[in-house]
Amino acid sequence: MAGADQDDSLYPIAVLIDELRNEDVQLRLNSIKKLSTIALALGVERTRTELLPFLTDTIYDEDEVLLALAEQLGNFTMLVGGPEYVHCLLPPLESLATVEETVVRDKAVESLRKISQEHSPVDLEVHFEPLVKRLASGDWFTSRTSACGLFSVCYPRVSSTVKAEIRQHFRTLCSDDTPMVRRAAASKLGEFAKVLELDYVKSDIISLFTALASDEQDSVRLLAVEACVSIATLLPQEDLESLVMPTLRQAAEDKSWRVRYMVADKFSELQKAVGPEITKNDLVPAFQNLLKDCEAEVRAAAANKVKEFCENLPEDNREQIIMTHILPCVKELVSDTNQHVKSALASVIMGLSTILGKDNTIEHLLPLFLAQLKDECPEVRLNIISNLDCVNEVIGIRQLSQSLLPAIVELAEDAKWRVRLAIIEYMPLLAGQLGVEFFDEKLNTLCMAWLIDHVYAIREAATCNLMKLVEKFGAEWAQNTIVPKVLGMANDPNYLHRMTTLFCINALSEACGQDITTKQMLPVVLKMSNDQVANVRFNVAKSLQKIGPVLDSNALQTEVKPVLEKLATDTDMDVKYFAQEAISVLVLA
Repeated sequence: MAGADQDDSLYPIAVLIDELRNEDVQLRLNSIKKLSTIALALGVERTRTELLPFLTDTIYDEDEVLLALAEQLGNFTMLVGGPEYVHCLLPPLESLATVEETVVRDKAVESLRKISQEHSPVDLEVHFEPLVKRLASGDWFTSRTSACGLFSVCYPRVSSTVKAEIRQHFRTLCSDDTPMVRRAAASKLGEFAKVLELDYVKSDIISLFTALASDEQDSVRLLAVEACVSIATLLPQEDLESLVMPTLRQAAEDKSWRVRYMVADKFSELQKAVGPEITKNDLVPAFQNLLKDCEAEVRAAAANKVKEFCENLPEDNREQIIMTHILPCVKELVSDTNQHVKSALASVIMGLSTILGKDNTIEHLLPLFLAQLKDECPEVRLNIISNLDCVNEVIGIRQLSQSLLPAIVELAEDAKWRVRLAIIEYMPLLAGQLGVEFFDEKLNTLCMAWLIDHVYAIREAATCNLMKLVEKFGAEWAQNTIVPKVLGMANDPNYLHRMTTLFCINALSEACGQDITTKQMLPVVLKMSNDQVANVRFNVAKSLQKIGPVLDSNALQTEVKPVLEKLATDTDMDVKYFAQEAISVLVLA
């Protein structure tokens, strides 16, 4: 009996070994994902003495299996007996942190960082810190890159002698021969600086930062820019000028556009980190240069930050800096040759109106908005229209209607149907921003005119637009404003326009509700069943099928059913087909 028990307890690990040796990757992956269940079945002691050594010895597998293993081990603390035994998880994770596949290494480092928090300070020095040293002095660059991510988690909780060793290892990795290692060190420089004592930030980190920021590889230099934000926030104001600014100036004018792009991308964070004085003297000229950069990607990244940069300028001379330094560059970007740059600018330029106030907006910004509203790139126009509300707050709806509305109307009547289509799609957005009274006064006629456009795509989009407007403004507005006009088209001599009435009814019935549909729309649809054009008649059948669910059963039986039965005996094949389909869908047979 004891022997049988023994066999039973060996069963989980035997199954695991079988599955991990199976040729099918999916089976191996599934068994790794069930690792916690197996560990539970084995108990903490056998997990430590049998399962973990087995896993450590057999780490030669497909990357996706290793990735799953690295993730699982990060949650294994309780399964090996809690924090006092957590160091047992280090050997398999150390092996995983040295494999060739980056995704696996990153996941192993993530799990190591997680379980480092569960080590006691003593265990950290006895078990974890030696692992970091081994990785940092490994022969392969893979282990050295992994080490970079582990320094900051163990540094705060070790003794001062061990701290000195950790700093030395980090210094060594920052000047490693392999660019991948320097890149990893540069990416963790800011994080490591945050856990260091201020004196060491000044004595160690600044020199490393300067060296990495002038590395021969641009991929290393651009990561140093990211670290610059963290370092600048740690240093007192008086040290920034001498310790950080020379390197930052150099990065803003770097020969590689990727580095300049990174400076532009992080500009608002840098601005907050260095404070108002340095911003005024140094960052304003640097920002101007980035807005005029020869590379479109850099200009686009800088254009994206225009509003944030202006908002964060010191209030006492914010307006003067924007008007004299930033606005001239913005004016040039409005007519940039690259559409991504113009689009990036259009998404933020409207925000300047709240900063500059009414008079400046009317005089300087409105002409730019108008130019962008007429831009040939639809994204630029959309970005302007979708941010109209912040200009509306500053200059008021009347001023806006006098200046911007003519441009919108011009686009709505453009000869190119695709331009008209683009404006229709923005209409619900505009309506929401401008309000119902203004919409009825200025834009309603436009929306109705699109319903009789000679291009079908426009008529279809206009129908969809009406539905969105009704959802925004409500059924009562629809009943008074939209429905009468739509139903009036039912008598239009052009059969295409009569069909548009039916399409509108299909779209509006649900939004308008049962009452309006039954009393106002249904009679018109039923009347159109006698139309001379077969296309209109079969669309009547389709409409009745569509609005059927909105109607009550009485209307369906007494009004809809007779009409559909009549259409089902029509001379036209299509009319018959759609009428019969409607009868079966609405269960009227």
